[in-house]
Amino acid sequence: MTAADAWPSAPPRINRKQLAAVCMGNGLDFYDFVTFAFFATQIGRTLFPDNGGNGLLYALLTFGAGFLTRPLGGIAFGRIADRRGRVPAMLMSFSLMGVSIVGLALTPAYATIGMAAPVLAVTFRLLQGFALGGEVGPNAAFLYEAAPRGRRALYVAMLGVTQNLAVVASGAVGAILSAWLMPAELDAYGWRIAFLIGAAIVPVAAWIRRTLVEPTMPDAPEASLLPRRSRSLVIGGFLTLAAGNVAFLSIEYLGTYAQTVLNLPAENAFHSILVLGLVAAATDLVAARLMDRGIPAWWLVLPWAVLLVFIIPSFMILTDLRTPGALLAITAFLGIVLELTFIPMLVVFIGALPRTARATLVGGAYALAIAIFGGSAQPIINRLLAWTGNPISPAWYMTLAAAVGLVGIVMLIRNAPRPLRGLTA
Repeated sequence: MTAADAWPSAPPRINRKQLAAVCMGNGLDFYDFVTFAFFATQIGRTLFPDNGGNGLLYALLTFGAGFLTRPLGGIAFGRIADRRGRVPAMLMSFSLMGVSIVGLALTPAYATIGMAAPVLAVTFRLLQGFALGGEVGPNAAFLYEAAPRGRRALYVAMLGVTQNLAVVASGAVGAILSAWLMPAELDAYGWRIAFLIGAAIVPVAAWIRRTLVEPTMPDAPEASLLPRRSRSLVIGGFLTLAAGNVAFLSIEYLGTYAQTVLNLPAENAFHSILVLGLVAAATDLVAARLMDRGIPAWWLVLPWAVLLVFIIPSFMILTDLRTPGALLAITAFLGIVLELTFIPMLVVFIGALPRTARATLVGGAYALAIAIFGGSAQPIINRLLAWTGNPISPAWYMTLAAAVGLVGIVMLIRNAPRPLRGLTA
């Protein structure tokens, strides 16, 4: 029996609206991530006491608090998805996400309600992290199991596509609001508008999600092989997810790097984020189509090896040229190489896990990787620059991430049952 035989003869069909509704939660995750970072200064001045100019610090700490509850959400909603069904878990996590985002956006200013403002901000951020942690596992499991035969990678890739397009949308909203509103207006209500724009999709997407039919894809017999190598398999998936998130967020940091290190104009930072989001989304689709047609195992390994070799030379070129063109070229190159392996890796990881634990293990591994490494990647790069004074130092951290990713993907491939890999060799 092959992996293809694991599909039911008539898989539940989901239309484009339903597919978009499933993926919107992951898109909203990245939209929220970039929006909070973009408006951290305004949030700090509005919701926190300005003791010695620490409002921004308090806002960033609140931003990080959301990462603490992600693993709890990943495990909790994953268990619901594995026991009660994918659809109930997706409805619960998405609804909680909407409530928490709206709550943060509507929290009165510190000048109005005093210490209740930061308390509410932290509370809503913790709830939001819990809800966001519960999106990836159930959504990824649903898309993998509901996909028509020969299109599972393409369906799973839509998670990455919506995430990357959300980065573009967030950058565009931030740029438009910054251009149209005065600084005092951004502090008062501009940042709130950005969050409410994201939250506006929640009722529509939640209503569409209610129309989804629970997939009934059974486990292939090869899934019984999992218990003997589950630890190595999950560790390999976790390491690859962690390295992928560090690498992507490090590439995203190039926008800030362009301003603080290369002394390029601020608009170049937005351009680099725009390029990264677009090329990553396009690469996800290309990689998915190739995966559905069958790719050799070395395809998943080669991009990590390329990153390992070319990250430091890329930064050397960038710091030598210091031009907008070089920034965009390096951003596009690193983004394309990374995304060529990410979706195929995710498909292999999802498919290698038994259905009864799939949402919990995928969601838990992803949320834990984000919590530990996603929230710390850019601050670590910032500190490396401050401690060393070396403009190449971010490349060291990215190279370490590439090495971890290389080890993780090899572990994943070696321990995934071959018929479930979706690989030709």
